[in-house]
Amino acid sequence: MEITKDKVTELFCIIDEFYKVFDAENAGKLLLGEDGVKRRRRKASLSDSEIMTILLYFHFGSFRNFKHYYLFFIRGTLKSYFPNAVSYNRFVELESRVFFPLMFFLNLRAFGRCTGITFVDSTMIPICHNLRRYANKVFKGIATDGKGTMGWCHGFKLHLACNDRGEIIAFVLTGANVSDKDPAVFDVLAKRLYGKLFADKGYISQKLFDSLFEEGIQLVTGLRVNMKNKLMPFYDKMMLRKRYIIETINDLLKNTAQIVHSRHRSVANFIINIISALGAYCFFDNKPKALTGYVIEDTKQLSLF
Repeated sequence: MEITKDKVTELFCIIDEFYKVFDAENAGKLLLGEDGVKRRRRKASLSDSEIMTILLYFHFGSFRNFKHYYLFFIRGTLKSYFPNAVSYNRFVELESRVFFPLMFFLNLRAFGRCTGITFVDSTMIPICHNLRRYANKVFKGIATDGKGTMGWCHGFKLHLACNDRGEIIAFVLTGANVSDKDPAVFDVLAKRLYGKLFADKGYISQKLFDSLFEEGIQLVTGLRVNMKNKLMPFYDKMMLRKRYIIETINDLLKNTAQIVHSRHRSVANFIINIISALGAYCFFDNKPKALTGYVIEDTKQLSLF
């Protein structure tokens, strides 16, 4: 995806308008330190809006290395846009201070809303090669071993829910060994969902189907080879084929937004990288879509017949 200065300005204006409201709501509220003592937040040379803009814009796909991106693009090409840009080491230290603003920005401004048609899937996020999992010190005791469709992985798993417009609705980051059908995962993913939820065969579970149905959500999956055949509405079969939407989102996050690499040196900045990549995707121009011009009735009721 091409990086333009106009896109930088547009992204900064959106983030800055949000942050003004966010900062006004939290003005005068000091954060508690680890020792329980309230501490004030000193102002940095870069504003929090600028830090968030720099973090999100890295994931638009023209750079593979954040250090090169910051030193040569932010402090070079965009020097006039960020005249108070700090050193690279200092910026890495400042990343963690925008964690909460970024999370609020995703949920209140960037993410889409449920349209009654939702797709769910998960993707592995390895943090190192499998042969080096015992030597990895950054994620020791945090990353886990799990097996997905692409084989074994040492790291984490990203669970995503998106609508038919290709907009992310919710996400959950878990260890790689957590099942896709874990109730704790759907306690988060299904909070703002209604209508039909389309998933692959890995989500087949009568217990999960019943729990979601009680919440007004119908889980629709394909059938395994050894399962008894059953009638399925043509519309549901057609929408199951539209699962390429969330598969494309996973591909964009991995190959364009670069959520997977082995250069993380702290857990906090790893999480910031994931969050900023999700936020950047929300402003991509090439989101996949399922039904152009299709409008679903906003009744939030399940059709049983």
